[in-house]
Amino acid sequence: MLFARYGPRYRIYVTVIALLGTISAIVTSTTVNVALPNIMGAFGIGQDRGQWIVTGNLAGQTVGQLLSAWLIDSFGQRKTFVVGLCVFVVSVLVAALSPNDLTLVAARVVQGLIAGVLQSLTMYTLFSVFPPEKRGMAMGFFSINTILGPAVGPTVGGILIEHFDWRAVFYMGLPFSVVGILLGSLLMPEREETAKRAHFDWLGFALLCTTMSCLLIGLSNGQREGWSSDFVLGLLAVAAGAGIAFLVWELHVPQPLVHLRVLAVGPFAAAACVAVVFGIGQFGTTYLIPLFVQTIQGLTPLDAGLLLMPGALLLGIFMPLGGYLCDRLAARALLITGLSSFAVSTYWLHDVDVNTAFWWMLTCVVISRLGQALINPTLNASAMRSLHTTQLRQGAGMINFFRQLGGAFGVNLLSVSLDRQTFFYSDRLTSMQTAGNSATTELLHSVERLLTQAGASSELQSAGALDFLGRVLYAQAHTLAFRDCFLIVTLIFMLALIPAWFMGRKAR
Repeated sequence: MLFARYGPRYRIYVTVIALLGTISAIVTSTTVNVALPNIMGAFGIGQDRGQWIVTGNLAGQTVGQLLSAWLIDSFGQRKTFVVGLCVFVVSVLVAALSPNDLTLVAARVVQGLIAGVLQSLTMYTLFSVFPPEKRGMAMGFFSINTILGPAVGPTVGGILIEHFDWRAVFYMGLPFSVVGILLGSLLMPEREETAKRAHFDWLGFALLCTTMSCLLIGLSNGQREGWSSDFVLGLLAVAAGAGIAFLVWELHVPQPLVHLRVLAVGPFAAAACVAVVFGIGQFGTTYLIPLFVQTIQGLTPLDAGLLLMPGALLLGIFMPLGGYLCDRLAARALLITGLSSFAVSTYWLHDVDVNTAFWWMLTCVVISRLGQALINPTLNASAMRSLHTTQLRQGAGMINFFRQLGGAFGVNLLSVSLDRQTFFYSDRLTSMQTAGNSATTELLHSVERLLTQAGASSELQSAGALDFLGRVLYAQAHTLAFRDCFLIVTLIFMLALIPAWFMGRKAR
């Protein structure tokens, strides 16, 4: 009906409206990365709790990807889009007014849930309104939301933090959401009233949420509580049991939450493996780089945003090209090239330190984003092309589900690795600070002389010198831990080349 009223222009209308809703969620998600140190300082929390502000959002997105298909079947694209944006607006206001970190994390989970629903809805909508020969380009348009988020979010967020505070960053997505609500209520496709409403798999949903929450909480608390503690082992055991029960249930229930049988399609299964790894790298580096430049190099949130902006802008230029190439070249070649670019950029980051030049960090980010321009549209289009028309809704949710799943666990595991390696290197470096270490002795004497010149007492001189030494050792240990995390991401990307090799071997 809407096609008959507006003609071919309707595709453009739907594309713009759908992207407005998705961009509002993505901008809010990526902006928080540059605000994380400020939020941790405001609430007096450490990295183990601070990372939940990011991980909780990604976990919510993971679950939201799977809810999208049922919501579209039951309520239609228009109602799902408009109501989802209304809930998102409320969650943004709650996050901006949060009195503590628990409230903020809860609001972030809701934001992620809606963002996951909107991303899958947008992919399905674009894939359904564009003809088959233009769906690669449609996936290029879909990937615009991954451009404007990293390009606009961190930079504008840094400006807001410098002139206001971290709470202001949550208001960025409101204008996009309001416009999306108004236009979406008029132009988004409606549900066929004759269609039968699908049954929702509540048990599968509960098992999935139990698995993810227990596993993420167990991993994030392992360093603090002890990996052999009853608390952590109990959470991991519950996660394992719920996960097995979830898989068994989904294979036998008539209307499953996760259509695991689509993984029997070889190209889609390979795309799912690549999506998990790509999620780890994409979200992991977006988490690590702003945190590194602010905590180790002392840059401002605005500087961190400016570091990410050029790569995102180039991504915007090359993403349509990636969609164009996806319709004409073999998926294997594009994915291997993109994954290799990401691996090279993270490998170059594995020797960063406090003196690493801004332009060098910028170069590494740019190279990774150029690789992302090839990966995003190719991965989405190749996965969806391998499915039957009746499987498109489930496929749209699942390919995004696997990417978000990789992102949620990737950020969590990288945060755990960062903590563990920091403690490991701190103990190792501390054990080397003996009276026979001439460098340490000279450093302590130099600091004591400076304190003497400042008029400090002898007791304060000794304590001040030891405190300074401790800070230096921790900074060095933290830097070495960041290096290890970047190297871990490099190895993961290299492993992703294996499933990428089994993707399409010929141009479409």
